[in-house]
Amino acid sequence: MPLTPTLLWFRQDLRLQDNPALQAALLRGAPVIPLYILDEAGEGPWPMGGASRWWLHHALASLDVSLRENGSQLVLLRGNSRAVLRNLVNSTEAGAVYWNRRYEPASIARDRAIKTEFAAAGLDATSFNCALLNEPHTIKNKQDRPFQVFTPYWRTCLTLPVAPPVKFMPRPIPAPAQWPQSLDLAELTLLPRVKWAAGLAETWQPGEAGGAKRLRQFAAAAMEAYADDRNRPDRDGTSMLSPWLHFGEIGPRQVWAAVKARSKDTGVFPPSNGARVFLSEVGWREFAHHLLFHFPHTPEQPLREEFARFPWAEDPGGAKLRAWQRGLTGYPIVDAGMRQLWHTGWMHNRVRMIVASFLVKHLRLPWMQGAAWFWDTLVDADLASNTLGWQWTAGCGADAAPYFRVFAPVLQGVKFDPNGDYVRRWVPELARLPTAHLHAPWEAPPEVLGAAGVRLGDSYPRPLVDHAQARAAALAAFKQLRGGQMDPGAPDGSAG
Repeated sequence: MPLTPTLLWFRQDLRLQDNPALQAALLRGAPVIPLYILDEAGEGPWPMGGASRWWLHHALASLDVSLRENGSQLVLLRGNSRAVLRNLVNSTEAGAVYWNRRYEPASIARDRAIKTEFAAAGLDATSFNCALLNEPHTIKNKQDRPFQVFTPYWRTCLTLPVAPPVKFMPRPIPAPAQWPQSLDLAELTLLPRVKWAAGLAETWQPGEAGGAKRLRQFAAAAMEAYADDRNRPDRDGTSMLSPWLHFGEIGPRQVWAAVKARSKDTGVFPPSNGARVFLSEVGWREFAHHLLFHFPHTPEQPLREEFARFPWAEDPGGAKLRAWQRGLTGYPIVDAGMRQLWHTGWMHNRVRMIVASFLVKHLRLPWMQGAAWFWDTLVDADLASNTLGWQWTAGCGADAAPYFRVFAPVLQGVKFDPNGDYVRRWVPELARLPTAHLHAPWEAPPEVLGAAGVRLGDSYPRPLVDHAQARAAALAAFKQLRGGQMDPGAPDGSAG
């Protein structure tokens, strides 16, 4: 008697290599029905933003091509995941449903209900770890509690073995006698109706092959200098793997293995300081999921409860927020980052910290507004990493930067974009300014501005706020939150 089909439910694991659910489906020896369900309501308060939807469209197209090259295809459906799977089990007489785990609160609740229902019905409902080196529930501190500080968390992780990636050898994937009905990819309406995504298409190659290519390029060319170049937005010094990691077109075990492969000649692992620092960034991604799993309220609420009372500034009509979103704050390094984000769906990590600090410290607007904008505009929008990043900057999360640390945008620009190449690319109206005045154009003499064709308040805005005044207001707000007390030994709040 032939085995009943296996439903292989893809989510944020859109790859064939290092895919434990796929491997288990193949080992079961039955026909495999790969499927993707667009379940927007199932994401809870965090359905995908526009940039992520664009990426997903192309990632699904790429996955379908890969499956077809191996004698299979991707079934596309939409609706409530539990109901769709139930109907599919009934119509195909499937005997197993396999998937890889996700760790967002809504996904955990949904998966638990699905597993309970199908197991009770006698189905093999099994999930696997595909997304992380170490799952959140497996790492605890000496008090048997979740970590809230990165360094001891990552030190603990480094004592644990990392499993090698699961290799997929190209082969015919057993197909069912009859394929279920599928939507066309266009019917998921993932692409924007208004054509704003040209910059995304210029920048990215979604899909498993694109992620593997980028990892090879980074490991061969940029990883050695990563410790120094990762803070320079004017250089191609970061991996830019975050969107492929988020959608699971490449996995952290593959990243780990690629770094380890660079050690084969010397036997030293990590093979360089750059590689060590790079792997610690993989660790931050792990830490973000650790925190979200153990503190599921944090996408909407601060981990440090006292920050729920923080005295945010008023922004009548949202004018300051819109200026920040559009890259019109009058601070070139901030505006360059926000424009890079809008055009490419991505922003350099150092600049993410600068623009986030500007929103919550200089404008004193709630970090949740920044998190929501990033969520809609980033191709790598990841609930765990987005939450960690914004709460870190706002000083209200785990292992957070203290609120009194205020990034000085001019100093940050001078230090990390010293020749002005990054600003000139993304703020072209300032391109002709001499480097000495590029990061603070309002301080340039009138004749210098005129020669560069810059008209402050017209071709480029004057600063939205004064740095010194904004810093003083931020520190006063922090002092108010603490009942008039500042942290002992707190610096003056300036951070170059």
